[in-house]
Amino acid sequence: MAVEHDAEIAPSTGLSTRHPAAEPTFETIDEVASFALPIMRAVCAAVGNQCEMVLHDLTSRELDHSVYAIYNGALTGRTVGSPSTRLGFAAIRDEANDHDASGYHSLTHDGRELRSSSVYFRNRAGRLIAALCINHDLSPLQFAMASLQSVMARDDATTTQQLISPDVGTVLESMLEEALDAVGKPPAMLSKSERIRVIALLEQRGAFDIKRSVDMVAGRLAVSKVTVYGYLDEIRTR
Repeated sequence: MAVEHDAEIAPSTGLSTRHPAAEPTFETIDEVASFALPIMRAVCAAVGNQCEMVLHDLTSRELDHSVYAIYNGALTGRTVGSPSTRLGFAAIRDEANDHDASGYHSLTHDGRELRSSSVYFRNRAGRLIAALCINHDLSPLQFAMASLQSVMARDDATTTQQLISPDVGTVLESMLEEALDAVGKPPAMLSKSERIRVIALLEQRGAFDIKRSVDMVAGRLAVSKVTVYGYLDEIRTR
C-alpha cells in the first residue's frame, strides 16, 4: 500500500536552491546513531512523553528485532530488539525507491492513534541501513477535545498505514488481515487461486522475511506448510 503524503512543507533555509544539500550517507548503524541520538533526545525532551522516537537498524535485514535505540518506548510498548513495522518490511523489499514519509497515521496495538513520520538512511552504495521514525500520540489531544465537548474532525478517507506492536507476530497478523481484506473473503471460502493471491500479497510486503511466518500463514489459510511453500515457489518463478 502506498503511503499518502500530506502536502509537502517547504522549509526556510539559507541553502541555495540551485545547490541543494546532498543526502547524508552512513556506513554503519553506529555512525547513524551518533548523528540521530542527539536529535531523538532533543525532540522527545521538547515534545514530552507522548512523542516516541525510534532508530531501526536495517543493516542485517533481520527486521524481527530491528529497534536499535528508542526514546519513550512505553508509548507503543517497544524496547531495543523489538520488530520493525509493515512499512519497514516493505521498504527493504523495494529498496531502490524513496520511502521517506511524513505525517501518516499509525495505530498502537491497544488502539491509540498516532501521527508518524519516517526517514531512511543509506550508505554510499545506496543500500538502506537505518530508519528514524517519530510517533506522536494523539490520544491526549482527543481526550482534551472530548472534555470540551468539541467534535474532532475526522477524514474518512484517511486510512491507518501500519500497526505498531512489540510483537512481530502482531505485525505479521496485520499484513495477513490486509491481504485477506484485499481478496474480500474469509480464509475458509478461498479458492486455490485466491489463496495464491493472498500469498503473493504477503510476499510483496515482505511477510515471509519474518521467522516462522509460514507456520502462521498456513494455520490461518487452513493449508499445510508444504502447500504454502509450493505457492511461494510458483509465485517466485513467475
